[in-house]
Amino acid sequence: MSALTPQSDMPTPTTDKITQAAMETIYLCKFRVSMDGEWLCLRELDDISLTPDPEPNPEDPNYLMANERMNLMNMAKLSIKGLIESALNLGRTLDSDYAPLQQFFVVMEHCLKHGLKAKKTFLGQNKSFWGPLELVEKLVPEASEITASVKDLPGLRTPIGRGRAWLRLALMQKKLSEYMKALINRKDLLSEFYEPNALMMEEEGAIISGLLVGLNVIDANFCMKGEDLDSQVGVIDFSMYLKEGSIAKCSEGDGQITAILDQKNYVEELNRQLSATVNNLQAKVDALEKSNTKLTEELAVANNRIITMQEEMERIKEETSYYSETSKKVNKQDRTADGQALSEAKKQLKEETQLRLDVEKELEVQIGMRQEMDLAMKMLDKDVCEKQDTLAALRQQLDDLRALKHELSFKLQGSDLALKQKSELNSRLEEKTNQMSATVKQLEQSEKDLVKQAKTLSSAAHKLLQKHH
Repeated sequence: MSALTPQSDMPTPTTDKITQAAMETIYLCKFRVSMDGEWLCLRELDDISLTPDPEPNPEDPNYLMANERMNLMNMAKLSIKGLIESALNLGRTLDSDYAPLQQFFVVMEHCLKHGLKAKKTFLGQNKSFWGPLELVEKLVPEASEITASVKDLPGLRTPIGRGRAWLRLALMQKKLSEYMKALINRKDLLSEFYEPNALMMEEEGAIISGLLVGLNVIDANFCMKGEDLDSQVGVIDFSMYLKEGSIAKCSEGDGQITAILDQKNYVEELNRQLSATVNNLQAKVDALEKSNTKLTEELAVANNRIITMQEEMERIKEETSYYSETSKKVNKQDRTADGQALSEAKKQLKEETQLRLDVEKELEVQIGMRQEMDLAMKMLDKDVCEKQDTLAALRQQLDDLRALKHELSFKLQGSDLALKQKSELNSRLEEKTNQMSATVKQLEQSEKDLVKQAKTLSSAAHKLLQKHH
């Protein structure tokens, strides 16, 4: 913030207003703002007594930025607290003419401007907080309505006017705290617009976003169509918060009612946020339950398969044990008499088993060949159909050429001057007709060959099928 000075010696109404505003403006970097109860106390940095520990250098830019952040945070606390108390005492909807509300927007504007990077344009360097506010619709989809409404307002011509309109609409929607919190949590995006030691990049920004939760108890109504937001002078009026003389204290009963209302509104806001969190967690629980049900079904199917396989294994073991016991009994009874017969039977069984395997392999080969033959037949049928379509198209072209030839021949009789040209054209057409006829004959011959191949393949397939049966 900087003091404003008149540009001419003769004061005009505009310069008088600017001069009066400048007299109420205090350099935040040269003062330290502190809280004394509900009032604001200012102390010059040069008047602060030295302590045994070395004080930071007041000329250090980092120290000045930290002091500005602390001052703006204290101003935001006073502005928000005063706005909530006055609004609850009035008990009505606030409009744009309400002075504490105007000062709140001025303080918020200075908080958003703190540490902004200057962007170079054709008209020079420009600092605007509209750029960071446009990011909110990417982080919170509900903010897209506000951004669209701001862009549709006809009276706004500058980015700073759009930013002021955005703040007012967000307060009306009672989502200003939520939007600011979502924006501050993405410092990777804010680094494009702010310096590393700006208020929005430090802890003070998070504190201010938490303080804004209390504004959800306020009902505000703004009509921005006729309001000139582009040319407003954003100067903080410290006279509303400075401590002067005796303070008019409220009665104990009013203070208790105000405290109770504050607690009630705070609890309602916490309840709303907790309800949203519960809804999100319930959605996650439902998704996990669906996934758990699906996994349970898959586990049941797998268990059924395992049980089936175990039963099959038991059956195979029983059959194996039965065959082994039977073979042992046979071996004991007929070991001397039928040993040779048993070995021959085993050998014959082995040969039959091998023969069966060979037959199965041959059958698989025959089936594969049959499938290949069927595929080849389908491809040949498709090729024959394509050739027949091409032949029909060529025949149609030949008929058209013949008709054209006949028409040209008829026209040649009535024109002596173009007789030579048309005769040449006729000869060309005859050549083309001959070529087309030759092509048609070749295609017919190719079609006959394809039919012969198809018949050959059909007979071969029929023989294979007979052999298989």
